[in-house]
Amino acid sequence: MAAQGLARREPPKNAMTALRRLAIGWLLPARRALSWRFWGALKVPLSVKHYTRQYVLGIVLLLALPAWAGLQIQHWTTAGGARVYFVENRDLPMLDVSVTFAAGSARDTRARSGLAGMTHRLMNLGAGTWSEQAIAERLADVGAILSGHFDQDRAGFGLRTLSSAKEREQALSVMRAVLAEPRFEVDVLAREKARAVAGLKEASTKPQYLGEKAFQAAVFGDHPYALDEAGEIDALERLDRDDLMAFHRLYYRAANATLAIMGDIGRAQAEALAEALTAGLPPGEAPPPIPPVPAGGRGSEQVIAHPATQSHLYLGLPGMKRGDPDFFPLVVGNYILGSGGFDSRIMREVRQKRGLAYSAYSAFQPMQEAGPFTIGLQTRREATAEAVRVVRETLEEFLRDGPTDAELAQAKSYLVGSFPLRLDSNRKILDHLAVIGFYRLPLDWLDSYASRVEAVTREDILRAFRSRIRPQAMHTVIVGGQPDAANR
Repeated sequence: MAAQGLARREPPKNAMTALRRLAIGWLLPARRALSWRFWGALKVPLSVKHYTRQYVLGIVLLLALPAWAGLQIQHWTTAGGARVYFVENRDLPMLDVSVTFAAGSARDTRARSGLAGMTHRLMNLGAGTWSEQAIAERLADVGAILSGHFDQDRAGFGLRTLSSAKEREQALSVMRAVLAEPRFEVDVLAREKARAVAGLKEASTKPQYLGEKAFQAAVFGDHPYALDEAGEIDALERLDRDDLMAFHRLYYRAANATLAIMGDIGRAQAEALAEALTAGLPPGEAPPPIPPVPAGGRGSEQVIAHPATQSHLYLGLPGMKRGDPDFFPLVVGNYILGSGGFDSRIMREVRQKRGLAYSAYSAFQPMQEAGPFTIGLQTRREATAEAVRVVRETLEEFLRDGPTDAELAQAKSYLVGSFPLRLDSNRKILDHLAVIGFYRLPLDWLDSYASRVEAVTREDILRAFRSRIRPQAMHTVIVGGQPDAANR
C-alpha cells in the first residue's frame, strides 16, 4: 500500500525538495545501515571514515530539516465554526491531522471528577459501526496511527496516514466516527472504570503522585485546574453511559473544535477534509471559557508523611497563561533560573555545589488561564530542610539581582539554536499548529520566536519575574520530609 501511495505522488517541484526527500530516505534505519556497510568495505583509515560520516550526516540533517522559517500557515473557519490551521508540505507522502476540543479536565466538576478523561478515553474504543477491534484493524490495514491527547485544557485526537487517496480516506473515515459517533458501550465503560480505579489506587501509594496532587490543589484551590486529570475514585465509580453522552454532546461540537492539518494535500483537499471531519459533530455554540485563576494570597506549607527514602519537594504558585505578553522574558529567565539543566542556577546551587539532589528544576506551564510555576527536586530525607532553604535563597537572589550578561547570552544561544530541532518533522510542526490554533496565538509565532528571544533584556526578565513570582505567595509541598522541614 505504501508503494502504491508513492507511485501516485507528483514529482518534486524543485531540486531542494528532491534533495530533502533523498536525505530523509537516507536517514531511514535500513538505508543508513547499508550506507555504513559500504563505508566499512572501503579500505580507508578509521579516522577518515569517522569524520567523513560526521560531515555527510551533518549535510543530510540540514537537508532533512523542513523549511520551517517562513512557514506558510493558512487559516479559515468551517461552516460549523471549527477553526482550521493548515500547512502544505509535499516532501513526504504523509498526512497528519489533529482535532482538539476545549474539553479537558478543567471542564469537570468535583462531583464528576474524571468525566472528561473517561469520555475521551472511550471515544476510540468503539465508534459508528465499528467495535474497538474493528477500529484497530481498519487503521492497521492502511498503516495509519490514531493517537489521543488529553490535559487540563484540551482533549482530542491525532491521525497520521499515507496521503494517497485510498489509505487517506479509510483512515479519515475512522477518525470521523471516533469524533462524531462514539458508542460508549456499557461493558467497555465498566472495564475502563475498573482500570482507572486500579491505576489511581496504585498511584496513591507513590510519593510523586501524592506530591503533585497536593501541590495542584494548593496552587489552584477551588479553581477547576485543581482537579485531578485522572479523576477521583468515588466520582469515577458513579459515572454511567448517560454522563459520557451528555459530556460529548456539550463539548465535542464543531464550534468548540480546532483542526491542525499538515502534509501532502492541497488547500482544496484540506478544506473538504475539515468539513467532512466536523460535519457530523453535535450542533451548538462553543461552551463558555473556564474562569480565570485567582491571584494568589499568602502561600502555604504542607508536609505529607511517606516512608520513601527521599523527600519530594514542590514549590510554586500560578504563573502565566498562553499569550502572556511576558512569555519570552519568562522563558529566557526561567532557562537561567531552573530549566537550563547544568546551565541553571538551581541545578548549580542544589546539585553541583552541595550534592543535595540528582536533578532540580523550575518550570512554567502556560495554559488557557494561568498555569503553575513549579520548582521541584528530590533529596535525602535528612537534607530536606537545607534543600528548601537553598531553593528559596536562590530564587530570592535571582529576583533581586537578575541574570548576568553571560547567563543571558548563554540562554539566548541555546533557546534560539535548539528551536529548529523542535520543528524537524511534520508531527512536531503539527503539534505547534494545534497549540497556535487552540490558544489563538499569532500565525507568525514560530517565525518570530528567535527574534523575540533575542530581544529579551535583563530588565525585561526582572520586571516579568518580579510581577509574577512572589516568594511569600508560594506554596510548598513536601512528601516524606521531616515534619518541620517546610518551616525552617
